[in-house]
Amino acid sequence: MTLIAVFLIALALAMDAFAVSVASGIAIKKLRIGHAFTIALWFGIFQSIMPLIGWIGGVSLRDLLSSIDHWVIFGLLLFIGLKMIWEAFQIEPIEKGLNPLDVRVLFTLSLATSVDALATGVSFALLGIPVVMPVLIIGAVTFILSFAGVWIGDRSGDFFGKKMEIVAGIILIAIGVKVLISHLAAG
Repeated sequence: MTLIAVFLIALALAMDAFAVSVASGIAIKKLRIGHAFTIALWFGIFQSIMPLIGWIGGVSLRDLLSSIDHWVIFGLLLFIGLKMIWEAFQIEPIEKGLNPLDVRVLFTLSLATSVDALATGVSFALLGIPVVMPVLIIGAVTFILSFAGVWIGDRSGDFFGKKMEIVAGIILIAIGVKVLISHLAAG
């Protein structure tokens, strides 16, 4: 998998965290740089850990699924992409009473926004992709976009989050189709 493909996957996976970061920026009154850093760090770490966990699980399944791995990868990316597009129309801003800086809230939001990365880690394992570079890229991209998302939410509201999530879903679906077509054309 090329560096560009990994970067596009990282961008797509970061869109959930970006959308929640925008909503967090809306919810936080008297926003400071430390708030944005804290939220971005939580999201970046979770987005790094989850594909690693998925990759470890996927490596153990690789031999079992080798004859249908292209279909599994396509199915996972299609599911994640469609889920992201659907969620773009479902995301509600964080309620005013909910503090996005509370550790329990951060943990829950970080876990919820990184579940897609777990499935992507399985895809990396099935493709035989070493996981270190993708994990670092996914974590860094998520950190940067989450940091920016908090500031965008504070300044402009929830306008960008939903549109970016739709684009991200389309990117993941396109990568899944590319993997499937490449495998079917080669075999």
